[in-house]
Amino acid sequence: MANAQANTIMEDQSQVEVASHNALYLGVYDGHGGVEASLYVLNNLFNNLLSFAHENDNAITALTLRDAVVYTERCFLNYVKNNIVQIQTIGKVGSCCLAGVLWKGVLYIANLGDSRAVIGSVVDKRVSAVQLTRDHNCNDPGIRRELKSMHPGDDTIVMENNGWRVKGIIMVSRSIGDAYLKRPPFSVLNSFPTYVEVPHPFVRGVVSAEPEMLTRDIAETDKFLIFASDGLWELMTNDQAVQIVHKNPRNGIAKRLVTTALVEAARRRNVKYRAMMTTTPGKEPNVGRRTFHDDISVIVVFLDNKTPLIKKHIHDLSYRGSTDGSQPSGFALSALTVAESHSFTGDLKKSFKKRFKGSTSKGQSSRAAEGLHLLDMERTSGDQTESSKGKSQWDTLRKHLKWKKH
Repeated sequence: MANAQANTIMEDQSQVEVASHNALYLGVYDGHGGVEASLYVLNNLFNNLLSFAHENDNAITALTLRDAVVYTERCFLNYVKNNIVQIQTIGKVGSCCLAGVLWKGVLYIANLGDSRAVIGSVVDKRVSAVQLTRDHNCNDPGIRRELKSMHPGDDTIVMENNGWRVKGIIMVSRSIGDAYLKRPPFSVLNSFPTYVEVPHPFVRGVVSAEPEMLTRDIAETDKFLIFASDGLWELMTNDQAVQIVHKNPRNGIAKRLVTTALVEAARRRNVKYRAMMTTTPGKEPNVGRRTFHDDISVIVVFLDNKTPLIKKHIHDLSYRGSTDGSQPSGFALSALTVAESHSFTGDLKKSFKKRFKGSTSKGQSSRAAEGLHLLDMERTSGDQTESSKGKSQWDTLRKHLKWKKH
């Protein structure tokens, strides 16, 4: 993960939730008009997904992801309604939302706005870029046609104002928040602060909160994913990004993408990179960083498995682009990956047996037996893996996994 700030307050938010057994959550939330919406999505969407998955027999599907996004939107609009008198600008705050889940070899994506997911596929040693999501941006003629078909008779639904925009105001046609463009009372009733810049007629919402969904079975040729806000894609093509990831070392690859984009931003303005990097975040003409580029957030995930099972670390960690380090993930507190652990422990038992087969060391053999016993205990513990007993078993097992080669 990597990011670069351009606005006075970093409006982009991003997260990665890593589960122990074949599950991964990715989120990029590009805020606009303020940070409240993107922060709300960051703090609530993933937990809502876990709740909907529990109600779906502990399974994640395209429908559970879609429902989690829609529910998060509904809750945020209610938050706006309850707080708009105290925070009058909150009705104009919104966020793009790109959320993805890798679950049992299948990738599910929900998308609102113009953040983008791209996958790098390698066939015969040649890498190609496949764009998985559609940019809900009015500069796309297809999006303008879609809006006009949904709002017949409204000649102001798409207007040109420094680029094409919904009602001449906002470039994206789908988002979380932007209550003033979704609920007419926020724009036309005296009981709420009135945003006079919304052209009439305005009798129903003009920005959608319905996520566009994608499901993809991950193939052996699929090597890596790039999730990024439009701040990156404004400065490089899909093919350029994929080539950079494919041709360079993995460590620091997200930072390399961000740096390459920043170099391009400076080139377009005909200024030196170092001079641009000394500018202050904000929109002040010529001296504000936002005049050079947007906030940028990037996540790169490698899909191939080059690490032997016995050397893998067991993770249930949460990473956020706005902070350093990690913290325990909600995956660790859920039962969603318990079923996966059964097949995992079966493979791990085979690794133990193979590792210690023919060993002449009595100590090594007894350790292997103890490790296999712990795996059997975990296999029979079922839904009790969240208990302190289950945790202590895995803590002991982690120590076994750190043995040096004999």
